[in-house]
Amino acid sequence: MEQEYETIDLREIFLIIKKNLLLIVAVTILASVAGFLVSAFLLTPEYEASASLIVNSREDQSTQTTITNDQLTSATKLVDTYSVILTSDTVLDKTIETLGLDLDYEELLEKVTVEAVNATQVMRISVRDADPVLAQNIVANIVEQAPEIIIQTVKAGSVEVISQAKAADEPVSPKKMANTAISGILGLVAALGVVFLRSVLNNRFMTDDDINKRLGLTVLGVIPQVDIKE
Repeated sequence: MEQEYETIDLREIFLIIKKNLLLIVAVTILASVAGFLVSAFLLTPEYEASASLIVNSREDQSTQTTITNDQLTSATKLVDTYSVILTSDTVLDKTIETLGLDLDYEELLEKVTVEAVNATQVMRISVRDADPVLAQNIVANIVEQAPEIIIQTVKAGSVEVISQAKAADEPVSPKKMANTAISGILGLVAALGVVFLRSVLNNRFMTDDDINKRLGLTVLGVIPQVDIKE
């Protein structure tokens, strides 16, 4: 027994959208406004502070006039190792103690990011927090610890600061325009989904074409609706 599937052609899709256009537009606008309001008034703005360091494969390179590709590759790989060290509890617990932070290690770790810049030997330490001054102080403390803790732990290589800790003037999150656009798209998708689902689940015969399409019967005649006035 072959299973029959109901299909909707492009003309029907267009008519469904046209018929429910006001609803679709209204839901999209409401979702966009809701996304903007949540971003503007409910989400706490976060600022980012960062500092950059350059990784060397050897501590003392004063006698070298050139740096080989092998040394650059080695230094780049060391960035991953240094990232683990600088986000360890040894470093972050000391930062918490020095700055008197009301945070535990896991909470501070969520705020800290250590990554290579474009796969180079430059390493960037970033911290996000609602207080830009606090974020800058955390980065500065980690940078201050970096050279000594790396030499003690790795016994090879070194880091040098190339840009001091600095906080951004504008918050990096929430991104109001992006959240507004995403909310609008989600609202549009939800509205279209409800409209098409309601259309598919509607089993009522609205026209003689519906009878022919769903039942395969030919309509012999249509009784017009007559308003009887007394």
